[in-house]
Order: sequence, then C-alpha cells, then structure tokens
Amino acid sequence: MLQLINLSKDFAGTPLFSNISWHLKKGERVALVGENGAGKSTLMKIIAGINEPTSGEIQFARGARAAYLPQDGIVTSGRMLFHEARAALGELLAMEEELHRLGQELEKLPHDLPEHDQLLHRYGELQEQFRHRGGYTMEAEIGAVLKGLGFSQEDWHRDCGEFSGGWQMRIALARLLLQKPDVLLLDEPTNHLDIEARNWLEEYLCNYPGSVILVSHDRFFMDSVCSRIAEVWNHVLSDYHCSYSNYLVQREERVTALREAKRRQDEEVEKTEAFISRFRYQANKASLVQSRIKQLEKVERIVLPPERKRIRFQFPEAPKSGKIVMELKGLTRSFGAHTVLNRIDLTIEKGERIALVGHNGAGKSTLMTVLAGGEFQGGERIAGHNVSMDYFAQDQANVLDTGRSAYDELYADAPYAMVPKLRDILGAFLFSGDDIHKKVGVLSGGERNRLALAKMLLRPSNLLLMDEPTNHLDLYSKEVLLDALKGFEGTVVFVSHDRYFVNALATRIVEVEGGGLESYFGDYEYYLEKKGGIACVASKPGVSAASSPAADSSSAGLPPLKKEERLRDREEEKRRKREEQSRQKRIGEVEAQIASTEKELERLEVEMNSPGFFDDPERGQQGGERHAQLNTKLEELYGEWEELSV
Repeated sequence: MLQLINLSKDFAGTPLFSNISWHLKKGERVALVGENGAGKSTLMKIIAGINEPTSGEIQFARGARAAYLPQDGIVTSGRMLFHEARAALGELLAMEEELHRLGQELEKLPHDLPEHDQLLHRYGELQEQFRHRGGYTMEAEIGAVLKGLGFSQEDWHRDCGEFSGGWQMRIALARLLLQKPDVLLLDEPTNHLDIEARNWLEEYLCNYPGSVILVSHDRFFMDSVCSRIAEVWNHVLSDYHCSYSNYLVQREERVTALREAKRRQDEEVEKTEAFISRFRYQANKASLVQSRIKQLEKVERIVLPPERKRIRFQFPEAPKSGKIVMELKGLTRSFGAHTVLNRIDLTIEKGERIALVGHNGAGKSTLMTVLAGGEFQGGERIAGHNVSMDYFAQDQANVLDTGRSAYDELYADAPYAMVPKLRDILGAFLFSGDDIHKKVGVLSGGERNRLALAKMLLRPSNLLLMDEPTNHLDLYSKEVLLDALKGFEGTVVFVSHDRYFVNALATRIVEVEGGGLESYFGDYEYYLEKKGGIACVASKPGVSAASSPAADSSSAGLPPLKKEERLRDREEEKRRKREEQSRQKRIGEVEAQIASTEKELERLEVEMNSPGFFDDPERGQQGGERHAQLNTKLEELYGEWEELSV
C-alpha cells in the first residue's frame, strides 16, 4: 500500500529522521509514537504530500491515495453540515448526476437507434458501479458518521460556520472518513471527541477497509485500534508489531539492550584509545598502533539521544476531613428554561476517586462548578467537616495572566512559606533555567496546563476537583499526573476524556445523563461492562478475565451488592438480553428483505436491458418507476440495517 525508501528530513542542517525505509500493508492500523518534536506530524505531512522530504522517495500502490487530518486549524462555513459532509463524496455525486442525465436521455431517445443500446449499456455499467460503491446508501452512511461523531439530527441543517473549533475538527474528520482514502492519516483525532465519540471512532477504524496511520495521546484508543507501533526515535523509525501496552515493555527492553551495548562499546573504545596513547611513540609497536587506529576508525559509534527530563511531583499532604466530604440533596441547576441537573442526590466519601462521565453537554462541567461552590436553583450543597478544596476548571490554563512570567504566576498566589520552594515546583513541571521567565502568553497548551497544575501544589487541600486536567498533556505527562493523583491521600472528583486515565484512577464512575446521576462502584471497564459497552477487560493486553472487576468485585474495592441491587441487576440483564434477541431477529428480517429486493432489482434490470423493452413507452415508464421504488426501498433497508447494527 505504501513504501518509504531512504527517506530523510532535515531542518536547518539538523536531522529529524534519516534514511527511513518502511512499508505499510493494506488494512494495517499503525500508531506513530515518539516524544514531542520527534517528527511524527512532519512524517505524516510528507506521506500526505503536504511537505517535501530532504531526500528519499515515497511509493504508493497503483491508484492508492492518502488523506490527512491535522490536529487543528480547519474552519468551514457557508454550507449546511449535511451538505458539507455530502460534498466529501464527490465521485459518487458525479456518478449520480451522470445516471440522472443518462436516464433522461434514455426516455427521449428512440429505442431502435444504435445509440440507445450503447447508452443503455453505459447506464447499466454505471448503475452497477454506483451500487457497488455504496451510492444508494450514502445518505445513510453520512447520517451514521455524523451521529457517531456526536452531531444531532438538528445540527444537520445548521451552517458549518456556527460550530466552534472542536466541532469544526469533527466536521473535517467526518469528511475524511466519508472519503475513505486508501491511507488514512490522523493527527490526534481524539483531541476534540468525548468518550462516546471516541468509542464510536474506535469501532469505525477497527472495521476500516483501508490502512490507518495515527498519532494519539490516548493510550486506550491506541490499544483498541492499533496492532503495530512505529516509533520515531533517534532519527529512525523502529517497528513493534504489538499493542501500545506491549510496546512499552518491548521498548524498555530494547533501550536497555542499546544502553548495555553502548557501555560495552565505550569500554572497548577506551581500552583501544589507552593502548594507542601508551604505545604511540614506540617504534617496535608502530604496526600494532596503526592497526588499532584503523580499527577505531571503523567502529560505528552507538549514539543514544539525551534522556527525557523526568517530572516527579506529589500533592501536599492532605489535611484530615470527615467521612462525608460533600453531599448534594435534591439539587437543581438550570440555565433559563433548560434544566441541566434535575433534583440530583450525590454523596462523596473520603478517599474516593470519582470520574464524571457522559456525552458533551450532559452537565459534567456544570456539576463540577456546583461542587466547587457555583450557584444552583434548588436543593442543598453540604460541605463536610474540615474540607479544603482546590478546583482545576476546564479552562484553567486560559485564566492564567498572559503578561506574567511562569515564576511570577506562581509567586502571585503563593503563601509566604512556599516562596523558597517555587523554583523546585517549576522544575518538577519542566520549567528550568530561563524557562521560568517565559511569559505565559508564549507557552504552548501543554506548558500552560502544567503551570496550572503546578499552582495546585501551593496549598494543601483534601478535595481536588479537576475538569479535564489531561487536556494538551502528552502520554508521559499524563502518566506522571496519574501517579501523583494515585498517591494523593485525599478525595478526587474529575472529568477526563482519556479512558486509560479514567480506568486507572477512578474507584467510582458517576454517569451524568438526562439531568440525573447514576453511580457505578468500580473502574471504567466495570462501567462499560455494566453498560454493555464495546470494551472488555479480558481482551485488553496483559489483563486476564479473572482480574476483571466484573468477575471479582473485591478486586476493584467494591462493596458487597445488596440483595435488591442484585435482583435489579438480574432483571436489567434479562431486559437487555430480550432487546438484543429482538434486535438480532429484526436484523435477520431486514437482511432477508435486502436480499429479496436486490434479486428483484436484478431481475428488473435484466428485463430492462433486453431488446424491445422500451418499445412500449408505458411499459418503459412503469419499469423506470419500479426501478426507482426498489432503489428507494433498498436505501431505506440499508439505513435500518445500519441503525440496528450500530
């Protein structure tokens, strides 16, 4: 499908990668990984034809094409959402237009002319191509993609210019998926997606007919989608044919072996250099010295890139709080006529790590604001004994003073006793040397988030409220934050769209949906299993079925289920099984109808292609009408089948 041959890219004489030779097979799904600045996005842009390599070449299979989705910067306006998505199917739309034109010409052209048979033959061929490429189901496919990416049916008729930046990227992603390029290049496709949309995109990419290369900071996403990891490291591309979780293990083994080889090589070089220095001026050793010099010149030195700076931090020791940290009783929060939280009850206990989940707009951030002390219309918010709270808002990085330096931003909020420790705190978040004097306004998104997190270390607290703390953080920084929160002895309530982060940290999932809350006492895998989600712990690398929180509630720290809860769960399971059986039965019925309709359509087309069919104008008209009816019915059946299969 794709081959890179001795590909190199330099910037101002500094190599980004050198002499890369690599190939991609049809249907492979590859995660491109590496540290920030290693060249992942640059490599994808070169493959997409946006950037030029310094040397080397790229070869595609005959007729294959690649398409690229950047991280951001795409804005569309002036066309309704559905029409914008439909425009991605340019070839199909052109075929549809030609079919319409040919149909009109066939109606007017006398059947006894030679041109009539030629036109009819072309019409039949084009119609077969159109059907084979999904022309009769393209509206249903557009709807499925838009729905999967989180657009409601009401959004379809909105101008694209009305959507914000994150939704603009979803529009661009929808267009790209509908185009179905042979090589799909996705740069951080999950950045602007909520958990539901990420789950849908995972399943879509797992079934994608072409090849996929993606860059992502979502470990869960990569584990679910990719079976091959390509790492840009040390100016080369290294392959690991495994999941991301297994790659981390194999990479550590490879780096350890490389360090050991470098150590042994350095020892040999040092011995050789010592021999040369010692005997350089002794005539009887001249031949031996020359031999050693030539030997040294032939040594291919192993070069290790500088090790990444390590972030290590821990939150200040949490003051003791009461067993009940926060209670909401019958609380309501509305915006005008729209009620986001409707008479909700929630009890947060000491030591819990609660993840709030739900689709965009369900009310997660609203609930976080209420917990942090924001206004509400009815009910009670009761803070527990000796609760001291720290709140990281979704836009926390944006409320920093852009005119201050990183150091001054911390200094402005620091208690007197913490001032001597400010440089140490900044150093823990990779602000060292002159970096601490950088203005906040010139910091990257990731640097701003790290600075906002650093401010949470200034004062001890026992309740952390964190709304999207992982935004703009790379995989390594997320791991460091995760370790720090696991070591925090207080209580944490957080929102994150990174499912690995949620699964590794949460001891309880609270789903915000339809104005209400529902608790699941376990991690994210347990929540998915109870919801009948697409993921399964037993299928994850390195996790056995026996360790599944659903298989053993004690492993997730779950309280014993009450009898009523067990009965309710059994009834819910029975109901889901009945619904699933009904769905499968209907799928079978629809598939049978599709097969029957396609056969009837095929018989009709054979009849219409036979000589003399259009001799009788009335018969020809009836045949055309029946043909249109069957195509419409087929399109509806395919639409229903897709809905049932989601």
